[in-house]
Amino acid sequence: MSNIVKISAEDIIYYIKMACQIPGILEAIATQKIIAEAADKAGIEISTEELQTAADNLRLANRLLKAEDTWSWLEKHHLSLDDLEEIAKINLTSSKLANHLFADQIEPFFYAHQAKYFGAVTYEVILDDEDLALELFYALQEGEISFQEIARQYIQNPETRRAGGYQGIRRRIDFRAEIAAAVFAATPPQILKPIITPKGAHIIAVEEIIKPELDENLRLQIMGDFFTNWLQQQITTVEIVANMQQNTNSQTSTNLVKPA
Repeated sequence: MSNIVKISAEDIIYYIKMACQIPGILEAIATQKIIAEAADKAGIEISTEELQTAADNLRLANRLLKAEDTWSWLEKHHLSLDDLEEIAKINLTSSKLANHLFADQIEPFFYAHQAKYFGAVTYEVILDDEDLALELFYALQEGEISFQEIARQYIQNPETRRAGGYQGIRRRIDFRAEIAAAVFAATPPQILKPIITPKGAHIIAVEEIIKPELDENLRLQIMGDFFTNWLQQQITTVEIVANMQQNTNSQTSTNLVKPA
């Protein structure tokens, strides 16, 4: 039989304080209050159907595909079905408030800052020796060696080596400034002359430049950035006052380890 460790609400609060997590938690609580107040002022309402869809999406996001999965997850996190519904409501309220505040600003912002959302499909090999990098670059230019051969010889990471140095689709902000300038000025397919950074000499093959489209994913990303910045501004304008007095008579406890 396993030992039972009982942990009280006071124990939980004490641990959070000793772990210096109180400021972050207070800011998170204040953020939720700011969202709730702003949503109320905006007259945002949530229908039963919307709440059900949000709850279903929450379960899918946590891979709770079966009823027993949901119950196990709730038990693990010490939540009830009402708590699950409240989490879904909080998430949906945030989403609807963000849409209310910023939906009309997304398209103008996207077209004004379109350059930052261009993508590039690149392959990369980083060398410690600048002279070797130049030698390999000119060999590539003369067709004496292929980029894949260089990747096989000089990339240490097995997965990246097998992929020939493939870096996926990356946006301008994902590159160092000096690399981004060269990559997005390239005429694909093109191999760039080695670029020197503190990490080494970068030999980069630019396969494709992808013009951005304002699809749903990008729209949500931009809206999320707007909403995050707005919340940070709101937090700086409020004073968070917390009553940390504990009820020493509370008998609330949680059995974290149950008998087998």
